[in-house]
Parts: sequence; structure tokens; C-alpha cells
Amino acid sequence: MSENKTQGQILSEKLSYDQKSAWEKLSEEEFKITFDLCDRYKSFLNRAKTERDFTTETEKLARSKGYISIDEVIKSNKKLQPGMKVYTVGRNKTVALAVIGDSAMENGVNIIGAHIDAPRIDLKPNPMYEANDMVFLKTHYYGGIKKYQWVTIPLSIHGVIVKRDGSIVNVSIGEDDNDPVFTITDLLPHLAAEQMQKKMSEAITGEGLNILSGSIPYKDDKVKDKVKLNVLNLLNEKYGIIEEDFLSAELEMVPKFNAVDVGFDKSMVGSYGQDDRVCAYAALEAILDTENVKMTAVCILSDKEEVGSMGNTGAQSSFFVNFLADLCNLSMENYNDIILRKCLSNSKMLSADVNAAIDPNFEGVYDKRNSSFLGRGIVLQKYTGSRGKAGASDANAEFVGEVRKLFNDNNIVWQSAELGKVDQGGGGTIAQYIANLNVDVIDCGVAILSMHSPFEITSKVDIYMSYKAYKIFFIA
Repeated sequence: MSENKTQGQILSEKLSYDQKSAWEKLSEEEFKITFDLCDRYKSFLNRAKTERDFTTETEKLARSKGYISIDEVIKSNKKLQPGMKVYTVGRNKTVALAVIGDSAMENGVNIIGAHIDAPRIDLKPNPMYEANDMVFLKTHYYGGIKKYQWVTIPLSIHGVIVKRDGSIVNVSIGEDDNDPVFTITDLLPHLAAEQMQKKMSEAITGEGLNILSGSIPYKDDKVKDKVKLNVLNLLNEKYGIIEEDFLSAELEMVPKFNAVDVGFDKSMVGSYGQDDRVCAYAALEAILDTENVKMTAVCILSDKEEVGSMGNTGAQSSFFVNFLADLCNLSMENYNDIILRKCLSNSKMLSADVNAAIDPNFEGVYDKRNSSFLGRGIVLQKYTGSRGKAGASDANAEFVGEVRKLFNDNNIVWQSAELGKVDQGGGGTIAQYIANLNVDVIDCGVAILSMHSPFEITSKVDIYMSYKAYKIFFIA
């Protein structure tokens, strides 16, 4: 066949950069592996709709694979040995796992980091009120959302309530088929002439995202707000809570619907929360499937990325560094701060976060030559940030080349992309905060359509390539 090619065709194949669909490069066996992986992923998503749920499910899986808590190791007064698998949980919202390698910790570790929080709608501390014989819950949205996308869809409620006596009540309402669901109402088109003239960002306001949650009054003519009292009474009977307990609660409203296949060919996954749980799950599967490593493999799954990685469960906290310090201390006899500093400066990380796949319906905001495509493999993003790379982590060329070679040598289908046109907007990831610790970092994750919506779309082959890439990086 090559004898019929012109010299120009041969030269073009040798020198030009051309992206192709990852589906075309899968063997029959890999097709099955891809769909099996995504079936497990969808099931996991349905059980892990919040960062607390994700952490709980991660700990269950880790312990089933032989991982032990780092606190158990500390209490045993034993040292970590190559091949041991350990984890730690931070305030029930963030988790780190590690497979201990043969090389000394000061030589660095291979890290994959993702975030497990997602845009959502939180209840305000004092949420419940009655209006027009209905009870509503006041909310404060979390992360970057298009508010109009969250009205008139079924919502479930997840979280914890800390009661007056200090006891904790776990809440999950709306996921079981027998559970009620909740919703945010919208104006009928017959009366919406004024609303329809407003900008999309103004038609539904933040203070208008009120959750409809009851309409039966308590039968007592001598009390006011009878519907509210009836709802409070129902909650008291089921959970033993009073209205004041909402002040010490974390309750999140998330879409009720489950993860599903999308398309006639079932090639895509549609679900809430895939930013960034798609990368977090791929990284989790990768480290759980990792056994023997030269460099210690670390997976960090953090909270609060959607609001800047702040707080003691975000990537800017000391949670990750403390975990590395524990690993260093438990791996040697004479630990000191210099060992931790050397470990960090010699470490490498893939910041496993999603990229915006180019959407044919909205091509105007993308630079097509520098955009990610659904189904073309894992996305390498050299830098993030917005406009003039503000808030970016910009990977150095040497590390980009190293990751590129690793993927090419191991048949990982990958692509390179930015996040939209230069002056159109942008976004950040946890990469910048780990890079500040003197770690080589590059963003590397799954392309996604309808990002930050209640129903995001990913390609199954991209999920598989991400899992494969993360596993190769762990054992590199």
C-alpha cells in the first residue's frame, strides 16, 4: 500500500500532527474492558453524588483491596514497607491513598490528584419558610452554575445534620424510588413575557433558587405557618431534629437522576457531577489496580475545587503535605523536614481534571486547533487560567515532553487542548496549588460536554484512556 503513496503523503504522515478517534484504535478486548469500566463508573456515580459520599465509597473500595488506614500503621509502631497500601481520610470530605514503592521517599512520588466536589445547590443555615400554603427552602448555590438549568428538575437532598446534643444524622432523601423528590419552580410561558426579555444570567436569580418541599398544613387553627410546622414535625419524627439544627447542617441539593448511557451506540455517559468525578474515579480505579511500584504512587482526591480549593479539605490545605510527611516518617528511621522538601521537589503529578470538549453547537468560543474533542483520548492541558493565563499552572516543556513520551510508548491515545479562546474566559484546577510546593504538574483528564450542568456528557473511550494513562503514570 505504501508503494502507491506520493512522497508528499509519506512526508505528511511523518511530520504532521493529526488526531484520530480513540475508538478506532481499540481492540475487541479493549472494547469490552471500556464498557465494563464505565458500568462500574456509572454505578459508583449513583452512590457518590456528594464529596462525602465519594469519600465514603472510596474508603469502602480501598479497604476491600487491602488498604489500611495510616493511623493504624502509626499505632502499630511499624514502618512502611514496599508494596504496602495505605490511605487517610480528611474530615469525611477528602481522601488520599498510596502504594509504597521500592525507591526512598526523598526520591519523589508519582501523584495523581483530582477533586470530588461538584457544582450544586446548598441549603442556607436558616432555610425553611412558608409562603402561599407551601413550604420552601432557601439556598445558596455552590460553584459556577447556569442557574436556569436547575429549575423544574427533580432534586434529592444529601448531607449531615449535627443535632443540639452533638449527635450526627446522615440524610439522603430522593434517591430511592419510594422517596419524595424536591424541585425549584419556574414561571409559566403564558406569563413570562417580561422574564423572557431578561439576560439568561438574570432570568433566574440566586435568591430565586428556592426548593419546594411541602404543602400539607398541621391541623391546629391556633398556630401560624401550619405547613412549615407539619414539615418540621415530619422531620422531627424521622430524624429527631428541630429547626435550630439546620444551623449546624451541611445539606446539598443534587439532581435525582442516575448516570446513564447516551447515544444509539451507548458510547457516552450522561450524569451529574462528572466534573471532576470522572477523573477521580479513573484515578481511583488505577491506583486500586496498582500493585508493585518503583516510586511510591499517591492518589489525592480533594474537596472545594469549585470554590477555589479553600478550607481544610481543599487542595490549598496542608492535608496532602501532612500525608506525604507521614509516609516519609513511616518509611525511614531519621525523618526531618529536609526529607519532605526533597520528596516534593522530586515528585511529579498529573492534575486529573476535565477539559471542555468542543461543541458543534457553540464552536464560536473555541479555538478549534487547540481544543479537545470527545472520543479522541485523554487531554493534556499545559496551562489553565483565564485570558492572560491568570491563575494558571503552566507545565514546563521538559515535563510535557516526558508525559508525552510515556503516553506514546504505552499506546495511550491523547490530545492537547486549551479551555476555549484566549479572551473568552477560562478556569483553573488544583494544579497550581501542588505546583506551588515545587512539584512538576500538568493537567490531564477527560473531555466533557455541558460542563457544570446537571447532566454532563463524557466519552467512554476517553474514560478508559484516562484510567490506562493514570495506571501507567503510577508505575512509571
